Amino acid sequence: MRGIPLSRFRQAHDGSSLVEFAFVAPLFLMTLVGIIEIAMTLFVSSLLEGGLRDAARFGITGFTPAGVTREEAILDHIDQVTLGLIDPADIQIVAMIYPDFDQIGGEEPYDDTNTNGQWDVGESYNDINGNGQWDADMGQAGMGGPGDVVVYSLEAPWTIMTPLLSSVLGEDGQLMLRASIAVRNEPFLNAGVGG
Repeated sequence: MRGIPLSRFRQAHDGSSLVEFAFVAPLFLMTLVGIIEIAMTLFVSSLLEGGLRDAARFGITGFTPAGVTREEAILDHIDQVTLGLIDPADIQIVAMIYPDFDQIGGEEPYDDTNTNGQWDVGESYNDINGNGQWDADMGQAGMGGPGDVVVYSLEAPWTIMTPLLSSVLGEDGQLMLRASIAVRNEPFLNAGVGG
């Protein structure tokens, strides 16, 4: 019985594509899943930003729908825009009122008597937000009144679907999506229910 010459094995290429695919397939699939995951995250982030922008447009009118607050109406609008991809119970919205756009995030003015560049206990200050203490951010919580500048900030957790990316993105399998917008309220009058 003659053996098969070794040279025949060197020339045989049957099945080599299958072996090559077995090496490349896992990397290809991980890359594809990663692209889909990142695309979904960007899509939901875009929905949140657009929803917050549209909700802020509603908020500046001062209109309060019957049976709900302005805050609830804004959250409901964002929930509709995000297509059920984010649980509305997980969405955190904060609205802060400022005297003007150039004062957003600014500290309350104070008299720096010792010229050290920071507020110290005992130095006089202008209590812009009316809470009885000096604050590094002069914003006051609320939706504001006619003509007020309001900054709407939103945070929502997005659960990362693939364990591989959860070790790279976010913390504990979640990525915190954020959006914010600054607007000036319209000079609304009697903006109660229906007006």
